[in-house]
Amino acid sequence: MNEVKPHLSYEGQINKLREKGCIIDDDSFCRNVLVNIGYYRLSAYFLPFKSFDGTYMDNLSFKRVYRVYEFDRKLRNLLFSAIEVIEVSLRTRLAHFHSEKYGALGYLDASSFNSKHNADKFKLNIDREIENNKKVLFVKHHIDNYDGQFPLWVISELFTFGMLSYFYNDLITADKKAFAGADYRNMISWMRCCTDLRNICAHYGRLYFRIFSAMPSGFQISEAAKRRLWGAILSVKALYPSAEKWNSEFMPRIEALFEEYKEDINLYHLAYPRDWAIQLKK
Repeated sequence: MNEVKPHLSYEGQINKLREKGCIIDDDSFCRNVLVNIGYYRLSAYFLPFKSFDGTYMDNLSFKRVYRVYEFDRKLRNLLFSAIEVIEVSLRTRLAHFHSEKYGALGYLDASSFNSKHNADKFKLNIDREIENNKKVLFVKHHIDNYDGQFPLWVISELFTFGMLSYFYNDLITADKKAFAGADYRNMISWMRCCTDLRNICAHYGRLYFRIFSAMPSGFQISEAAKRRLWGAILSVKALYPSAEKWNSEFMPRIEALFEEYKEDINLYHLAYPRDWAIQLKK
């Protein structure tokens, strides 16, 4: 077992960066970044610039790494906003689709799902969300006035993205086809990718040079690209409900972001193709 690394002062952290080859031309700026972001969090953004011996590539400046960090922060905000649109749309459309066919409380009937559906686990997850939100007005209203019975279009407001993914995956095949059309097989992988991406964004995790655990299906891209951000953002595009809104709102913002930081980032680190902006349009 290795010993826990000792605490370093900010000056010690700056010296450590210099020892590894990082160019720091403004100690005050560097110290302020380390105070507000932290050496450990920022160190992950040095990974794509690291040599086998632990030193950094020639001419790597601290300001460039900080700009990559800022690019990543702004990219998270953009993607989180897009995923919100997807999540709200999926909640609404799945609730309408299922309750129209099986009734307001049909989600509690195991027979409305496939044989893999674990009704007890599903109910436990729902009960947990009700308990955690029992003081929220619409939850309290249904507890007090409807004996704790929630129509699907109400209870789905408490569903996490993971629960939505679980809900869709447990639909019978005919219902998946009716809901998602030709993409019904690929949709579960896209939802898993978006679940992972949403959770990373919500917890301020790193997207740049990240290898994702979930892989999308249905895209003609390399295995490596499926594990990088390119695969994840293709899933976001596939699930985004409005082509007009995607092209007029999301695309201009992400193109502007990439343009702003084009001197600092490397498309290879994200597995983005050179014509990514063309491919990403709906």
